[in-house]
Amino acid sequence: LSAVIAGLLMWLLNRRGVTRPDVYIVIGLFMWVFVLKSGVHATLAGVITALAIPMRDAKGHSPVISLEHGLHPWVAFLVLPLFAFSNAGVALQGVTADVLFSPVPMGIVLGLLVGKAVGVFGTTMMMIKLGLAQPPSAASVRQILGVSILCGIGFTMSLFVGSLSFGPEHVDYQLSHRLGILGGSLLSAVVGYLILRRVLPGQPPA
Repeated sequence: LSAVIAGLLMWLLNRRGVTRPDVYIVIGLFMWVFVLKSGVHATLAGVITALAIPMRDAKGHSPVISLEHGLHPWVAFLVLPLFAFSNAGVALQGVTADVLFSPVPMGIVLGLLVGKAVGVFGTTMMMIKLGLAQPPSAASVRQILGVSILCGIGFTMSLFVGSLSFGPEHVDYQLSHRLGILGGSLLSAVVGYLILRRVLPGQPPA
Protein backbone atom coordinates (compact mmCIF):
# COMPACT_ATOMS: atom_id res chain seq x y z
CA LEU A 1 0.00 0.00 0.00
CA SER A 2 2.86 2.38 0.80
CA ALA A 3 4.47 1.61 -2.57
CA VAL A 4 1.18 2.31 -4.35
CA ILE A 5 0.87 5.64 -2.54
CA ALA A 6 4.43 6.56 -3.58
CA GLY A 7 3.63 5.64 -7.19
CA LEU A 8 0.45 7.74 -7.17
CA LEU A 9 2.40 10.68 -5.71
CA MET A 10 4.92 10.52 -8.56
CA TRP A 11 2.09 10.30 -11.07
CA LEU A 12 0.49 13.43 -9.58
CA LEU A 13 3.82 15.27 -9.69
CA ASN A 14 4.15 14.29 -13.35
CA ARG A 15 0.66 15.58 -14.11
CA ARG A 16 1.48 18.83 -12.28
CA GLY A 17 4.49 19.38 -14.49
CA VAL A 18 7.21 18.81 -11.88
CA THR A 19 10.35 18.04 -13.90
CA ARG A 20 13.13 17.91 -11.29
CA PRO A 21 14.49 14.33 -11.35
CA ASP A 22 15.78 14.54 -7.77
CA VAL A 23 12.21 14.80 -6.46
CA TYR A 24 11.26 11.56 -8.22
CA ILE A 25 14.48 9.85 -7.11
CA VAL A 26 13.81 10.58 -3.42
CA ILE A 27 10.26 9.25 -3.66
CA GLY A 28 11.55 6.32 -5.74
CA LEU A 29 14.01 5.37 -2.99
CA PHE A 30 11.17 5.17 -0.49
CA MET A 31 9.17 3.12 -2.99
CA TRP A 32 12.16 0.80 -3.45
CA VAL A 33 12.20 0.09 0.30
CA PHE A 34 8.43 -0.44 0.39
CA VAL A 35 8.48 -2.83 -2.59
CA LEU A 36 11.47 -4.72 -1.18
CA LYS A 37 9.78 -5.18 2.21
CA SER A 38 6.57 -6.33 0.53
CA GLY A 39 8.34 -9.34 -0.96
CA VAL A 40 7.97 -8.17 -4.57
CA HIS A 41 11.20 -7.76 -6.54
CA ALA A 42 12.44 -4.21 -5.91
CA THR A 43 13.52 -3.60 -9.54
CA LEU A 44 9.87 -2.76 -10.25
CA ALA A 45 10.31 0.39 -8.18
CA GLY A 46 13.07 1.56 -10.53
CA VAL A 47 10.90 0.92 -13.58
CA ILE A 48 7.95 2.86 -12.11
CA THR A 49 10.21 5.75 -11.06
CA ALA A 50 11.72 5.99 -14.54
CA LEU A 51 8.27 5.98 -16.14
CA ALA A 52 7.13 8.78 -13.85
CA ILE A 53 9.86 11.27 -14.80
CA PRO A 54 8.55 13.63 -17.52
CA MET A 55 10.05 13.36 -20.99
CA ARG A 56 10.00 17.14 -21.63
CA ASP A 57 9.97 20.30 -19.51
CA ALA A 58 8.51 23.70 -20.38
CA LYS A 59 11.68 24.69 -22.26
CA GLY A 60 11.68 21.55 -24.39
CA HIS A 61 14.59 19.93 -22.55
CA SER A 62 14.43 16.28 -21.53
CA PRO A 63 14.97 15.53 -17.82
CA VAL A 64 15.08 11.82 -18.65
CA ILE A 65 17.94 12.16 -21.14
CA SER A 66 19.86 14.47 -18.80
CA LEU A 67 19.46 11.96 -15.97
CA GLU A 68 20.48 9.09 -18.23
CA HIS A 69 23.66 10.87 -19.30
CA GLY A 70 24.45 11.73 -15.69
CA LEU A 71 23.99 8.14 -14.51
CA HIS A 72 25.74 6.50 -17.45
CA PRO A 73 29.35 6.64 -16.16
CA TRP A 74 28.30 5.33 -12.73
CA VAL A 75 26.22 2.52 -14.23
CA ALA A 76 28.71 1.52 -16.94
CA PHE A 77 31.88 1.64 -14.85
CA LEU A 78 30.67 0.84 -11.32
CA VAL A 79 27.19 -0.65 -11.00
CA LEU A 80 27.27 -3.16 -13.88
CA PRO A 81 30.82 -4.44 -13.20
CA LEU A 82 29.97 -4.92 -9.51
CA PHE A 83 26.70 -6.64 -10.45
CA ALA A 84 28.45 -8.93 -12.93
CA PHE A 85 31.29 -9.69 -10.51
CA SER A 86 29.01 -10.53 -7.60
CA ASN A 87 26.53 -12.56 -9.65
CA ALA A 88 28.90 -14.58 -11.83
CA GLY A 89 30.35 -16.68 -9.01
CA VAL A 90 31.44 -19.52 -11.27
CA ALA A 91 33.65 -22.11 -9.55
CA LEU A 92 35.29 -24.26 -12.21
CA GLN A 93 36.59 -26.84 -9.75
CA GLY A 94 35.23 -30.26 -10.66
CA VAL A 95 33.67 -29.10 -13.95
CA THR A 96 33.76 -31.92 -16.50
CA ALA A 97 32.64 -32.33 -20.10
CA ASP A 98 29.46 -34.02 -18.85
CA VAL A 99 28.59 -30.86 -16.91
CA LEU A 100 29.38 -28.55 -19.83
CA PHE A 101 27.29 -30.55 -22.30
CA SER A 102 24.36 -31.32 -20.01
CA PRO A 103 20.88 -30.12 -21.07
CA VAL A 104 20.71 -26.92 -18.98
CA PRO A 105 23.94 -25.21 -20.14
CA MET A 106 23.52 -26.43 -23.73
CA GLY A 107 19.95 -25.17 -23.81
CA ILE A 108 21.06 -21.75 -22.58
CA VAL A 109 23.94 -21.64 -25.07
CA LEU A 110 21.58 -22.44 -27.96
CA GLY A 111 19.01 -19.98 -26.63
CA LEU A 112 21.54 -17.13 -26.57
CA LEU A 113 23.48 -17.99 -29.73
CA VAL A 114 20.69 -19.28 -31.96
CA GLY A 115 17.43 -18.23 -30.32
CA LYS A 116 18.35 -14.57 -29.90
CA ALA A 117 19.73 -14.36 -33.44
CA VAL A 118 16.66 -16.01 -34.99
CA GLY A 119 14.28 -13.87 -32.95
CA VAL A 120 15.96 -10.52 -33.58
CA PHE A 121 16.94 -11.15 -37.20
CA GLY A 122 13.67 -12.83 -38.10
CA THR A 123 11.52 -10.12 -36.53
CA THR A 124 13.60 -7.36 -38.11
CA MET A 125 13.40 -8.82 -41.60
CA MET A 126 9.69 -9.58 -41.22
CA MET A 127 8.99 -5.96 -40.22
CA ILE A 128 11.00 -4.72 -43.21
CA LYS A 129 9.33 -7.11 -45.68
CA LEU A 130 5.85 -6.14 -44.43
CA GLY A 131 6.67 -2.46 -44.82
CA LEU A 132 6.22 -1.78 -41.10
CA ALA A 133 9.81 -0.59 -40.67
CA GLN A 134 12.56 0.83 -42.83
CA PRO A 135 15.92 -0.95 -43.03
CA PRO A 136 18.86 0.89 -41.45
CA SER A 137 20.52 3.23 -43.89
CA ALA A 138 23.27 1.56 -45.95
CA ALA A 139 23.05 -1.66 -43.89
CA SER A 140 23.09 -5.02 -45.64
CA VAL A 141 21.22 -8.15 -44.60
CA ARG A 142 24.48 -9.76 -43.48
CA GLN A 143 25.30 -6.78 -41.31
CA ILE A 144 21.88 -7.01 -39.66
CA LEU A 145 22.54 -10.72 -39.08
CA GLY A 146 25.86 -9.96 -37.40
CA VAL A 147 24.27 -7.44 -35.04
CA SER A 148 21.44 -9.90 -34.30
CA ILE A 149 23.96 -12.52 -33.23
CA LEU A 150 25.63 -10.00 -30.91
CA CYS A 151 22.26 -9.71 -29.14
CA GLY A 152 23.05 -13.12 -27.68
CA ILE A 153 25.52 -11.47 -25.30
CA GLY A 154 23.21 -11.71 -22.32
CA PHE A 155 25.55 -11.63 -19.37
CA THR A 156 24.03 -9.46 -16.66
CA MET A 157 20.31 -9.85 -17.36
CA SER A 158 20.71 -13.55 -18.13
CA LEU A 159 22.40 -14.08 -14.77
CA PHE A 160 19.60 -12.14 -13.13
CA VAL A 161 16.86 -14.18 -14.83
CA GLY A 162 18.77 -17.39 -14.14
CA SER A 163 19.04 -16.58 -10.44
CA LEU A 164 15.26 -16.07 -10.35
CA SER A 165 14.53 -19.21 -12.37
CA PHE A 166 16.88 -21.50 -10.43
CA GLY A 167 16.44 -20.34 -6.85
CA PRO A 168 17.87 -21.84 -3.66
CA GLU A 169 15.73 -24.94 -4.10
CA HIS A 170 17.63 -25.74 -7.34
CA VAL A 171 21.22 -25.60 -6.11
CA ASP A 172 22.33 -28.21 -8.67
CA TYR A 173 21.49 -25.84 -11.52
CA GLN A 174 23.32 -22.76 -10.16
CA LEU A 175 26.63 -23.72 -11.77
CA SER A 176 25.01 -25.14 -14.91
CA HIS A 177 23.10 -22.00 -15.87
CA ARG A 178 26.12 -19.78 -15.23
CA LEU A 179 28.28 -21.95 -17.47
CA GLY A 180 25.61 -21.79 -20.18
CA ILE A 181 25.33 -18.01 -19.94
CA LEU A 182 29.09 -17.47 -20.06
CA GLY A 183 29.48 -19.93 -22.95
CA GLY A 184 26.53 -18.58 -24.94
CA SER A 185 27.59 -14.96 -24.45
CA LEU A 186 31.19 -15.73 -25.43
CA LEU A 187 30.16 -17.64 -28.56
CA SER A 188 27.70 -14.90 -29.57
CA ALA A 189 30.40 -12.26 -29.16
CA VAL A 190 32.96 -14.20 -31.19
CA VAL A 191 30.59 -15.27 -34.01
CA GLY A 192 29.00 -11.81 -34.25
CA TYR A 193 32.43 -10.16 -34.31
CA LEU A 194 33.75 -12.47 -37.03
CA ILE A 195 30.68 -11.89 -39.23
CA LEU A 196 30.78 -8.11 -38.83
CA ARG A 197 34.55 -8.05 -39.35
CA ARG A 198 33.96 -9.76 -42.70
CA VAL A 199 30.92 -7.80 -43.92
CA LEU A 200 31.56 -4.28 -42.59
CA PRO A 201 33.49 -1.92 -44.85
CA GLY A 202 37.09 -1.23 -43.87
CA GLN A 203 38.14 1.99 -42.23
CA PRO A 204 39.46 4.61 -44.66
CA PRO A 205 43.18 5.36 -44.30
CA ALA A 206 44.01 8.30 -42.02
